Amino acid sequence: MNINDYILKEIKALTLNSTIKKAQNLCKNLPITHIPIVEDNKLIGCFAEDDIQTIENKNRELKEYSYLLSYFHASDKTSLLELIALFAENDCNLIPVLDKELNYIGYYELRDILTLFTDSPFMHHDNETLIVSKPKADFSMSQVSQIVESNKAKLLGLYVSHETADDVQITLKIASEEINEIIQTFRRYDYQIISQREDDEYLEELKERANYLKKYLDM
Repeated sequence: MNINDYILKEIKALTLNSTIKKAQNLCKNLPITHIPIVEDNKLIGCFAEDDIQTIENKNRELKEYSYLLSYFHASDKTSLLELIALFAENDCNLIPVLDKELNYIGYYELRDILTLFTDSPFMHHDNETLIVSKPKADFSMSQVSQIVESNKAKLLGLYVSHETADDVQITLKIASEEINEIIQTFRRYDYQIISQREDDEYLEELKERANYLKKYLDM
């Protein structure tokens, strides 16, 4: 799966010289929460559809309301889980995408990202879920990967599921028939085993919510 294959360009970004009427018509014809604003191929920010619809003078230009702009974006290197967090943090269904030179190259849609997430191996429950914890000062992502792979298992995904001032908790999805050997190896490296199965319910709920959102978006 190459997430960059889901960068879209069908909706043309507006400029600050675009009129309120043009922005309102764009939101009226398309179910988008935000409109990307670009100048010289650089992202200036995004206008929220809610703000655009409250402006009565349709002949004014967007630059007169630049104080309403919010700035958020993904890069062409942003991971799937990072994208989901961005959608949630910005309460949006469209996220502009920038390349390494910070040029605007398109956008991601929430529906596509939810589909990728719910169909990803990370969400398949024929794999093992393991939650481990360790002091931040001693934690190493590369060590976690090495422990899993040294036991002839595959690390399908992981994320930071909890964090305190001193400790970090990591949830892993692992393809393995010998999960107990992996658990014992983590213990030898002084990781605390929080739970082997506890997070399955959370992931199932997350998958159900994602499926619900997909159905809602398709209505």
